[in-house]
Amino acid sequence: MSYISKIILGIKFRRALIVLALIIFSSGCATINLGPSLGKLEEVTIEGEGPEKILLVDVDGVINNQKDRTFSGNTLSLGMVEKFRSIIEKAEKDKQIKALLIKMNSPGGTVTASDIIYHLLKTYKEKNNVKIYVHVMDLAASGGYYIAMAGDEIIAHPTSLIGSIGVIALKVNLKDLMAKIGVNWEIVKSGDKKDFMSPFRSFTKEERDLFQNTIDRFHNRFVTTIVENRSNLNRPEVQGLADGRVFDAEQAKDFKLIDHIGYVPDTIQRMRSDLNNLNLKLVTYHRSNDYQGNIYSQLQKPTSFNLVNLDLGFNPNTLSPYFLYIWAP
Repeated sequence: MSYISKIILGIKFRRALIVLALIIFSSGCATINLGPSLGKLEEVTIEGEGPEKILLVDVDGVINNQKDRTFSGNTLSLGMVEKFRSIIEKAEKDKQIKALLIKMNSPGGTVTASDIIYHLLKTYKEKNNVKIYVHVMDLAASGGYYIAMAGDEIIAHPTSLIGSIGVIALKVNLKDLMAKIGVNWEIVKSGDKKDFMSPFRSFTKEERDLFQNTIDRFHNRFVTTIVENRSNLNRPEVQGLADGRVFDAEQAKDFKLIDHIGYVPDTIQRMRSDLNNLNLKLVTYHRSNDYQGNIYSQLQKPTSFNLVNLDLGFNPNTLSPYFLYIWAP
């Protein structure tokens, strides 16, 4: 067979494979396994032997409520809100859990996702009479600190950063860029504010005021949540701290945003002493076989999130505005 003939045969073979794939996907009668399925949530002991338990839960990375199913090694991982819901569902069935230890390392995330996770933890705590301790690692900023409000005590690592109490929202304005390259968009709409988040024009003053009103309402919700959960802080004190600043651990303790400064083993020992059970077993939940069980391990990679979500393919999900409890230095 000549060299040219081999090339032609190869092209025909590739075309046949493409046709076969199209037939399989369009028929609806065949299933192709593209990767591993979501594994069962299992308990792993980190330390201790007693029957009663402390459940360690990570809040690591940017907080969002997207259906973020991505491959991570051999595990199909869930988004953060989904992960928390599954953890709470499993924990509710185990009456041996006497406390939750939330290991916090987050700059925050979307307003809604932060509020959902806070609500899940708060409801679980009240329903099951279980104490929650939050230990801050590098960062508990904005939505991370909002979630920490579900805790009975907040303990920070000596080099932690805490705070960034506030709300931010971003809108990309491409009006001048589009004018420079000679592109114009014609939009038909039912009302003059229907496209007020469009990246192809600026806010009007009325639209900016309406947008600011929404930001202010979310900000007030944040302040109220802190006042309701930090009994040693009143509203004027919280409002004075809620300008977006971050504080180091010593400052945060002085301002009563946290309760103690220490290391994770110190917090675990404190929990055992507070609960009058020095034999409390420390456990966590995981789905990955390669998880290394110790107090500083991470369950999965931090969730990625683009602050400027611009998709020139006009995906409505990525052009939507995000109201964020997030530290955006």
